[in-house]
Amino acid sequence: MTERDVAAAEWALPLGAPVDPTPAGVPGPVVLAGRFGRVEKLDASRHGDELWKAVRGHDRVWIYMSYGPFADDDAFSAWLAERAELKDPYYYAVLDANGRALGVATLMEIRSAMRVIEVGHIVYGAPLQRTPLATEAQYLLARYAFETLGYRRYEWKCHALNAASRRAAARYGFTFEGIFRQHMIVKGRNRDTAWLSILDSEWPARKRAFEAWLAPDNFDADGRQKTSLGALNGSTA
Repeated sequence: MTERDVAAAEWALPLGAPVDPTPAGVPGPVVLAGRFGRVEKLDASRHGDELWKAVRGHDRVWIYMSYGPFADDDAFSAWLAERAELKDPYYYAVLDANGRALGVATLMEIRSAMRVIEVGHIVYGAPLQRTPLATEAQYLLARYAFETLGYRRYEWKCHALNAASRRAAARYGFTFEGIFRQHMIVKGRNRDTAWLSILDSEWPARKRAFEAWLAPDNFDADGRQKTSLGALNGSTA
């Protein structure tokens, strides 16, 4: 018991539960393999052409982002090259079973000492959206953050008006925590930000839901889900 604990007890002041103060690890150039594809460190020269094909002409994916859409391949390639060099956010590419890069996602706002990390900058090209791989990529990143890196809080933040992002977070098992009002200015407009999270104590149940949803027997012969991930997580999303 520390001096602080003794003093708090003497004055009948509440303290939070003890926590292992060992810092979490930082994201690295891993390959996270799944049944439908894999997640690996973004390589602009290797993934760029396929990513451009996946997002070209689908300007809707950039609406709530602070960047994009891009006028052409050159502008996109220059942006992607800059992103691939960053350490926070740390960029990963999402590849299908044939090795085609169809989207990106990051681990970001990395606070190793507090063991808090966020998943964000998620840009899924049209061929990736609403596919099992889109969900599997989120499972693989969350499992890596909790089980390999040792984080205790996994965050999701989005524009409060981005209904699709909020539905996705609920489906994945994130808990809505509230709105930060006038949190940002994005492309000259106000952004209120919705905050959601999964805690390490909640991860085992979320992991079971992900794995039950991704299991082969959850899909019929036409690839349609039998039980939704939202239902497995107790959500209507």
